[in-house]
Amino acid sequence: MFQRRARVVIAVLIVVSLTFAILDLRGGKGPFATFRSVVGTALGGIERAGATVFSPVLAVGDWWGTWGDQRDTISALQAQNQALSDLVHRSAEDRARADALDGLLRVAGAGRYRITPAEVIAVGPEQEFSWTVTIDIGTQDGIERDMSVINADGLIGRIAAVHRTTSTVVLIVDPSMSVGARIAGSEEVGILSGTGDQNSLEFQMLDPLANVEIGAALVTFGSKNGKPYAPGIPIGEVTQVRGTAGQLTRVATIKPFARMSALSVVGVVVRPPRTDPRDSVLPDRPKAVTPSPTPMPSSTSAAGWSDATPAPSPKAS
Repeated sequence: MFQRRARVVIAVLIVVSLTFAILDLRGGKGPFATFRSVVGTALGGIERAGATVFSPVLAVGDWWGTWGDQRDTISALQAQNQALSDLVHRSAEDRARADALDGLLRVAGAGRYRITPAEVIAVGPEQEFSWTVTIDIGTQDGIERDMSVINADGLIGRIAAVHRTTSTVVLIVDPSMSVGARIAGSEEVGILSGTGDQNSLEFQMLDPLANVEIGAALVTFGSKNGKPYAPGIPIGEVTQVRGTAGQLTRVATIKPFARMSALSVVGVVVRPPRTDPRDSVLPDRPKAVTPSPTPMPSSTSAAGWSDATPAPSPKAS
């Protein structure tokens, strides 16, 4: 029954549509024109209402497609930003490594040390030592035990163990370490010991009468055949002295030049210099500027003549 009514309604609508189409083509006027105008007005209102109701729904599809494009664009921009950040980070690391290598080569050149550059790849205690680092060179690179290890700032330790491709470096701040050291600019020597503190070493002077000034630099005294320590390597500077001249024990506190917590590029001294470089490896210190004396203003006599200007001699009458 329902299908029959639907077919009837559809047939009537088709007939009405054809009728209006024929009348419109013939330019019909009269009651049909009025009826057509009314129907057109009504249908126009229905169309506007439908557009108002359904336009947000249709806009959702357009928005979803646009959002998909925007999402892809945002993802691409984020990937580009991450790539640029990684590039900047790598560039900063490369510059830092280049600067560290330049400083290392400067030290090696000044002391005439033959070195093999390396990079620190691990940090942590090993064997009986508390302060060690692992570097990425070993026996295949000619590295042996008890070779000195330096960086751009000075001495950092010695080789304690060697493997084929890696080596273990025990740092000078390790409590087990002892280094023969000399006060720069003098012949005063002593024993430098690690304290377990990365910012502090202890230097016990052999001569209790030796004069030690705050700020004095220490360099390695050197060992036989340059092992375990080559001569003239900068170590650190004096920050404090305990005890007075003449006491049996006088100990100076030394701050290392090298930062043990920020080691990256280092060098193993595979051949020491033929002669002791003495203090030539130490960086030049800025010279203190001595203020020039201010000239005293010359006094003026009551007659208006300066003491620095001779008064005119009286004329002979």
